[in-house]
Amino acid sequence: MPATLRSSSQRQGGVFTRGQAVRAGVTERQIKTALQPYGAWVVVRRGVYAERATWDAADEAARHLARVRAGVVNAEADYVVSHTSAAVLHGLECRPHWRELVHVSHPGVRGGRTEGGVKHHPADVPPAQVLVVGGLEATTLARTAVDVAREHGTEDGVVAMDQVLRRGVSRTEVGRVLEQMRCWPNVTLARTALEVADPGAANPGESLARLLVIELGFGRPQTQVWIEDDGAQACVDMLLEGHVVEFDGRRKFVGRDRGGFAPEQVEDALWAEKRREDWLRSLGFGISRVVWADLFGTRREVALERLRREFLGTQARNAARGAPTAGVTRGRRTT
Repeated sequence: MPATLRSSSQRQGGVFTRGQAVRAGVTERQIKTALQPYGAWVVVRRGVYAERATWDAADEAARHLARVRAGVVNAEADYVVSHTSAAVLHGLECRPHWRELVHVSHPGVRGGRTEGGVKHHPADVPPAQVLVVGGLEATTLARTAVDVAREHGTEDGVVAMDQVLRRGVSRTEVGRVLEQMRCWPNVTLARTALEVADPGAANPGESLARLLVIELGFGRPQTQVWIEDDGAQACVDMLLEGHVVEFDGRRKFVGRDRGGFAPEQVEDALWAEKRREDWLRSLGFGISRVVWADLFGTRREVALERLRREFLGTQARNAARGAPTAGVTRGRRTT
């Protein structure tokens, strides 16, 4: 690849256009050769390419970022990256379906349309709701979370808003965005998401598990609660009326050397978790565990019934012997 073309690619996050390749001296024949199966380049979008070695080494988040850049690099209008594509730019943890399309907003388009994997939203984005992220103009965190909720619904909106609140965005700032969208489509979904949002969720799994607990109808749980007794302490994901709910993602029991969160060997992590749970039960807390599979499909109804049974069991035991007496404080997990 010519140095000038590589420079353009680096400035644009790893993508480059056919026109840039030609201007850098690459012939049509060389372009055709590079785009053959197993050639040096891959097509990211019509007329926009990336080097195969970089593409093959990228994960799905990085590939979506490349698609976002490819969607705007040839844009004739002033596009603002928005919705779930802005969420990816901001580095929010995304649900898989958030990467199905590239989303851009601009007031000049007449009606929404989807072309070549890019969804165009005919939406005004005030300057106060735009900032540069990774060299691209994108919606702010507050605007992004609201747009995600309007596009995908309250559940996805909660996943997004939990994260932006955790990053320090205030509810007031999100509320200002909602006020500007008073009569916009699906804005009520975003309002509901903000009402339920909680910065205590450490990841999307905890956000979705909290919605599961709320669906039980016994109230909203506290998040990231420290339980202390006689010098020992533990932080739990959620606490509702003396009942602990923990979300268990697989990475919780995978060593950090393999991309997980456990600082020790798997056996040690499991043993430490068992001792932690035994300690909490000894203090009078009931415990329920939720995994990814419990959050979707037919397993969700089964999980709801199990959680209801376990929660009511805790209430019955506490009524008979008294509520847990350990110290309880709400705060953020530090590790």
